[in-house]
Amino acid sequence: MPVQRARNHHRDRIAETLRDEISAMIEGELSDPRIALCYVSEVVLAPGGKSARIYITVDGDNEEEEAQTLEALVAARGFIHSQLLQRTGKRHVPDLTFHLDRSDKMQTRIEELLGRVNKRRKSVPSQ
Repeated sequence: MPVQRARNHHRDRIAETLRDEISAMIEGELSDPRIALCYVSEVVLAPGGKSARIYITVDGDNEEEEAQTLEALVAARGFIHSQLLQRTGKRHVPDLTFHLDRSDKMQTRIEELLGRVNKRRKSVPSQ
């Protein structure tokens, strides 16, 4: 079966457009005080293009801020959807679901654990 490169390229372009537009809205147009300093880290478009998962990274370690930001973005989903329809000029914009991106925190934790393992290896004399 041939590789569907054109379809994948199209899906990637749509995801990139969504990421750019939603980022611009979060930075300048959404005036909800619950939204902390955050950015869109990734947009994953479903294979059919009917839905998109928007991963948000919130700066800082406060879990309460993360929860409030996510709640505010979910509340603004209708506004964001209507703005995307106007800005992109498309007939269909995927349904948006917002998720917190915790990959940076996991990466930091993994690096910390690997550092501990390396220290233990260095301290144990080899036989």
